Amino acid sequence: MSTIQKQIEIKNRKASFEFSFLEKYIAGMVLLGSEIKSIRQGKANLSDAYCVFVKGELWIRNLHINEYEKATHYTHVPLRERKLLLTANELKKLEKKLKDQGLTIIPTKLFINEKGFAKLEIALAKGKKIYDKREDIKKKDTQRELQRKLK
Repeated sequence: MSTIQKQIEIKNRKASFEFSFLEKYIAGMVLLGSEIKSIRQGKANLSDAYCVFVKGELWIRNLHINEYEKATHYTHVPLRERKLLLTANELKKLEKKLKDQGLTIIPTKLFINEKGFAKLEIALAKGKKIYDKREDIKKKDTQRELQRKLK
């Protein structure tokens, strides 16, 4: 009997509208047992999350992972800081680039890989100006109109 595991992919939709992505990285996360079980149920929210460097390590803040319903009274705190796992070279590279003004690291997607580990796609991003956002909306509208005419 084969069990087909549904793919968990939680996206940060607001991120692509607010920021333009310069580089993307895949990072592992240090999680507790009840956190990974909640993620497998799809109960996480990336919308307000951001990444910071603390003593040379990359941490994610405001990543909301709901408490696991079937856990005992030893459950996790939904908004705790979680350590991200990247190679030393990637960390140095990101930390150097963050010193540029206006750049930040934001999570774009949380997913479970084929081995069953939770991975976080993070992006080095620069905030968009209002006119950039308007341009993106215009491009999406024209693409949508073209798709409708082709049907």
